[in-house]
Amino acid sequence: MESNVTENPAAIAGWREKWPAPAKLNLMLKITGRRADGYHLLQTVFQIIDLCDWLTFHPLSEDKVCLQEQIPGVAETDELTVRAAKLLKQHTGYAGGVRIELEKNLPMGGGLGGGSSDAATTLVVLNRLWDLRLSQQQLMQLGLQLGADVPIFVFGHSAWGEGVGEELQAITLPEYWLLIIKPDCHVNTRQIFLAEGLTRNSASIKMIDFIAGDYSNDCTAIVTSMYPEVKNAIRALSEFGEARLTGTGACVFAVFVDENAARAAYAALQSEWVVYLARGQNQSPLYKKLDRE
Repeated sequence: MESNVTENPAAIAGWREKWPAPAKLNLMLKITGRRADGYHLLQTVFQIIDLCDWLTFHPLSEDKVCLQEQIPGVAETDELTVRAAKLLKQHTGYAGGVRIELEKNLPMGGGLGGGSSDAATTLVVLNRLWDLRLSQQQLMQLGLQLGADVPIFVFGHSAWGEGVGEELQAITLPEYWLLIIKPDCHVNTRQIFLAEGLTRNSASIKMIDFIAGDYSNDCTAIVTSMYPEVKNAIRALSEFGEARLTGTGACVFAVFVDENAARAAYAALQSEWVVYLARGQNQSPLYKKLDRE
């Protein structure tokens, strides 16, 4: 694709504004098989939530992608927003650049998809700011090169997911209150998926089974056996509701219909745990902002 640099990219609305990169929860997770390349076949339900990182994009006329401030412990070349912007440039031939300002609020290694969401927001917003006009499907395909969770955030809606998590069907979920505990550990996702005792042949279910209450997560037994901090978090949260693991963790969550009950549980747990109070969203906050622009 030929370069598509506008004469004055800063004139396009959206530069230097804060753009949300929301978190997600896996409300259930089944591992139904394994591909020849080692990737696991999944069934899952993604729910977008209103906890967000925030990204601001500053236009550069030169062919350069950089961060405003480096993330501690992460090389700039490895940071997913930088990789996403470079991938977009490489795919389209865009000759301009960008400086990315990242306000990091979501915990790393918690299973909330923070890095993947940052990458997705970068792809979606720069596609607009650079006037590249790629379709959502094209952006999802690019995102899959960066990580299996990136497509759900490009998709931007709560969804039923299959394949490696990239085959998505939009669904409407109750936008309940959610209490999330981040245990003091960083779960190694690759280690979990390589674990000998991991269930890899769960029977597929239908959406009606999930609606009827099948919220099981095939990773829970392995994660809690390897990470006692996660097991303790589930025990603590279970005093207030049904505690469940999101993805491979480390975060655990409980769903609350009543806001007051959620806030009471938050108040009871916050002195001993890192706790987040959130609410489910069917449409991503990113797309709500795009729709307003």
